[in-house]
Amino acid sequence: MIPVTSLRPGVTFEEHGDIFEVLTYNNMHLRKTSSVVQVKIRNLKNGATTEKTFGSNGEVNPVKIEKKVLQYLYRDSNDCYFMDPQSFEQISVPSENLTGSEYLKEGENVTISFNKDAALSMILPPKVKLKVTDTNPGVKGNSATNVYKDATLETGLKTKVPLFINIGDEIIVDTRDGSYTARA
Repeated sequence: MIPVTSLRPGVTFEEHGDIFEVLTYNNMHLRKTSSVVQVKIRNLKNGATTEKTFGSNGEVNPVKIEKKVLQYLYRDSNDCYFMDPQSFEQISVPSENLTGSEYLKEGENVTISFNKDAALSMILPPKVKLKVTDTNPGVKGNSATNVYKDATLETGLKTKVPLFINIGDEIIVDTRDGSYTARA
């Protein structure tokens, strides 16, 4: 057990069967009472972020997290397959454990957090470049409006794009919400 006053951004701990990573830390000193520790935490299993307040004398159970950079190979109906570039060992991870797996392209390197050989989460860049594989053709002259149409990307992800985007164009997609950001 570690005291909550030792929590800092990047520290991981377990509580009620879930594993959390500290994003922000604030030790607040209140009048006439003891101080409280306020943290913003991310659940590594489902990616949800919440704020939590601890009494200054509270303790949490620390968890050792190992981060590995792996190369994405392919996906089947249930699992995503990765390769360790140093040992060339193949690792399969259930797709439901990896929030954001729809942004992965074959051959890309990605950082995955593990706890006792169980994958917890995947760290994605904020934006990725993907190619449009299917969309309706744009209408000439409608390129200056904010009208969007449906598009399917090379990873199977579906998103909305402006009318001037055509099949074969590369676009930049925000991995936080799957929205179109810009033409690449």
